[in-house]
Amino acid sequence: MSGPLVVLVGPMGVGKSTVGELLAARLGTTYRDTDADIVAEAGKPIAEIFYDEGEEHFRALERRAVAAAVAGHPGVLSLGGGAVLDGTTRELLAGRPVVYLSMDVDEAVRRVGLNTARPLLAVNPRRQWRELMDARRHLYEEVARTVVATDEHTPEEVAQAIIDALELPEGAAAPGVESTGMTQQGPTRIQVAGSAGSDPYEVLVGHRLLGELPQLIGDRARRVAVLHPEALAETGEAVRQDLADQGYEAIAIQLPNAEEAKTAEVAAYCWKALGQTGFTRTDVVVGIGGGATTDIAGFVAATWLRGVRWIAVPTTVLGMVDAAIGGKTGINTAEGKNLVGAFHPPAGVLCDLAALESLPVHDYVSGLAEVIKSGFIADPVILDLIEADPEGARTLAGPHTAELIERSIRVKAEVVSSDLKEAGLREILNYGHTLGHAIEKNERYKWRHGAAVSIGMVFAAELGRLAGRLDDATADRHRTVLESVGLPLTYRGDQWPRLLENMKIDKKSRGDLLRFIVLDGVGKPTVLEGPDPAVLLAAYGEVSA
Repeated sequence: MSGPLVVLVGPMGVGKSTVGELLAARLGTTYRDTDADIVAEAGKPIAEIFYDEGEEHFRALERRAVAAAVAGHPGVLSLGGGAVLDGTTRELLAGRPVVYLSMDVDEAVRRVGLNTARPLLAVNPRRQWRELMDARRHLYEEVARTVVATDEHTPEEVAQAIIDALELPEGAAAPGVESTGMTQQGPTRIQVAGSAGSDPYEVLVGHRLLGELPQLIGDRARRVAVLHPEALAETGEAVRQDLADQGYEAIAIQLPNAEEAKTAEVAAYCWKALGQTGFTRTDVVVGIGGGATTDIAGFVAATWLRGVRWIAVPTTVLGMVDAAIGGKTGINTAEGKNLVGAFHPPAGVLCDLAALESLPVHDYVSGLAEVIKSGFIADPVILDLIEADPEGARTLAGPHTAELIERSIRVKAEVVSSDLKEAGLREILNYGHTLGHAIEKNERYKWRHGAAVSIGMVFAAELGRLAGRLDDATADRHRTVLESVGLPLTYRGDQWPRLLENMKIDKKSRGDLLRFIVLDGVGKPTVLEGPDPAVLLAAYGEVSA
């Protein structure tokens, strides 16, 4: 998990800034204070923000500042005393190297006194400090990996205690931190549980991961088929050669680019290649490419000899956060997208972030639609990260990239772990997809998936609002978040009759009833079955150009 080397939490006046600066110097990294970030954004001191706009406004600024700093700062980070009050912030801190700096009331009053720059202690500091700590102490302890008492200790001694507690070696740079300050760690491993007779597997997220392929393929396999799109011919051949050098009989099968690969004719071409190679049930298919490539690779693996193992190596954001995880494989027909397919989970997924370096910006932005979907249905931190820095979020080299992708993958992994075959919970992953797929079919699959899903999410939000399920602020938030990263919000108004017909054969429909995933709030998806046609038309009117 990328992010800060150390996060300091604790009450006001405990010395987080002083200790943080000392600690950063000892570790050869940089220091950042979210209170300073808030002051810089607001253009006035924190006390004035409290008095002018109120605590609720300040906490909203604080939540966004913390999300941005945790995602983008690799050094030492300190948070304001009340930051842990926010549940989203506590979730964001889970699993991170958080240190709670503690002190008793007498020391607190001695340090803080009647300082009017501390708005929450401006009347009776002793009593109010006790009240604040009664409300916050358990939250500090909840998020902390370790607690360091500061009473009767110098800042230098506290910094040393943190280094000892977290086992951080001193020097020119902390472990995993180069001179640039960027962390360099092994891959993040996200578990996907086995279900419905399938085996569990791991999703690896990191850089330069192709070296993990032989371990995933294993010793039982003799032959490996590397399926790749024409656009990745050089990469496919390089992987084939590397596997051949490892002793495998490796072949490369070149596919058409994008959705053109997902046809029965292409599947038959792949089956023929496997047959001519003598592919057996112990051999392995590897799919390298975007979501369309992993869809067809998984489908070929699912149907050859009634199922052989396969490994997904997605090279797009869409592939990493959605298509390659969960075992949905398939091809398109004239009647619709993914109507022919099978549930066939991979043996492993390698999300090599280095592959995104050559991804065109419009493809990256398209993939963000699925990331944003994950935020609305399950992980609001994703939305906070994007809102805190939309320009950074839409940039391949932005500080949020790895964090956003990892969080979205975790949402998908958690859902499919409990519902492989879409018998219940997995339906929530189709948020925005009912209209989105209808648009894709209407455009003969020439549109990017993310663009269609973006419009589909705005439609679903409006449908939820009109059905009395979703509040205005959250419905409007869809537009602001999606638009901030450059995704479309509208489609041609005269196409509604065609889109309605397309939606009637959606996989989620039951009999003649249309089913839509809508929200009761952020992180609260639900099913809306058989909405009134007039309501559907009104919702579409809100996304009509």
